[in-house]
Amino acid sequence: MHAAKLRPWSRRSPSVKLSAQINGPYLFLLYYQVQTRENDTLPRLPSALSSVILLLSVTAPLSARAERVLADDDSCECYLINNDQGTYYTHHRFFDFRNLSEYAGVPPVIRDAASSARAEATSDYFLSDEWKTFWMLNTWNNSASRRADATVAMVNSPNNVYIEASTEATPTSHTWLTLRTQRLAGFQTAAEFETISDRFKYLSIRMRARTVGAPGAITALFTYRTADTLAEVQEADLEIRTSDPRDVLHYTNQPSYTEAGDVIPGATINTTMPGGREWTSWATHRLDWTPGRTTWYVDGEETASSEFQAPRDESTIIVNAWSDGGIWTGNMSRFDAAYLQVQWIELVFNSTARRNGPGGDEVSKKKVRRGGERGCKVVCSIDETPLLGTPVLLWESGAARRLRDGGIVAWVPRAVVLVTVLVATGLVG
Repeated sequence: MHAAKLRPWSRRSPSVKLSAQINGPYLFLLYYQVQTRENDTLPRLPSALSSVILLLSVTAPLSARAERVLADDDSCECYLINNDQGTYYTHHRFFDFRNLSEYAGVPPVIRDAASSARAEATSDYFLSDEWKTFWMLNTWNNSASRRADATVAMVNSPNNVYIEASTEATPTSHTWLTLRTQRLAGFQTAAEFETISDRFKYLSIRMRARTVGAPGAITALFTYRTADTLAEVQEADLEIRTSDPRDVLHYTNQPSYTEAGDVIPGATINTTMPGGREWTSWATHRLDWTPGRTTWYVDGEETASSEFQAPRDESTIIVNAWSDGGIWTGNMSRFDAAYLQVQWIELVFNSTARRNGPGGDEVSKKKVRRGGERGCKVVCSIDETPLLGTPVLLWESGAARRLRDGGIVAWVPRAVVLVTVLVATGLVG
């Protein structure tokens, strides 16, 4: 990943900020004094009250909301997310696919199923430490687990995961990561990658993405824990069906059906993109998995939340684009294709991994307690940062230095000044 540069507290000089905040109370005082000299009917302000206004104007900058300080992940001991102050996360990762022109290129589709599964990575990016220490490309097929209603064989291929250059007239990124699925003469070629680690336990993951292409496919982001029986599967997912209207989203805490094929009520929430948005346009999809609950968002707006069958145990993270010609996916026409395009993925998470391994993260040394005390002295946020992918400091060394609510401590000297002046001038006893 690219190292982010730390930025100073502010680009404005302190003198500019000070004068901007003094002007309000101070100019009111000057204006009122002028008016009382010209109009005898207006009561004159007591000298003590004038002093209070002047002192408040001087101390006003102290109450301004504290500006966030950019931090790096080595400094952050844990992370909080907005809309949930009860879960602390020990790790943060950011995968940025927006400026990878050196790896861009659309590979031709491999039309033989066996060769497709054996394909090499489409660029050196997928051989880099950034990628291969966290993600892996999948090559499995559905020959051993074909759904009863599936009408076509499906094969995942590394050839269908690639960096693509933008050709848009006004692009929001130079490149993006693409997952491709296409119906061929004898099979459906698909795309999937997942985390190397299967030890994630609670997370908040965000993906800036869009889905485009023909009807008959699914694009998805989900957590997954495999099991010996369907009833024991744990999965929290976001799915988009390209056969649906372009604003429909499906959120599910699996399983959503029984071995007998009966639907499990309450497992799935079908909803729509907020504000008239469509999934064919860029949007930030977010999944929060917290103890006993999963919550989904689009562009910061909560779209669904469920406690029913929320995952309980360690899981993997998976992203895919696929079809098997069944009822759920729809049957894609021959040689049609659909694509999941991703600008970036960001997540904060906890893990039960005990040592450095294929996942590239060591977790056990970060002992986090609810409330952030003792084991978590430096708390950061990825939601309140002005620089995507770089966290900001929320507070350090406990609640006394907390900055989240902005200026709590800064109000103390201002209040002391006010009370002191009022007592000294006899306005209060």
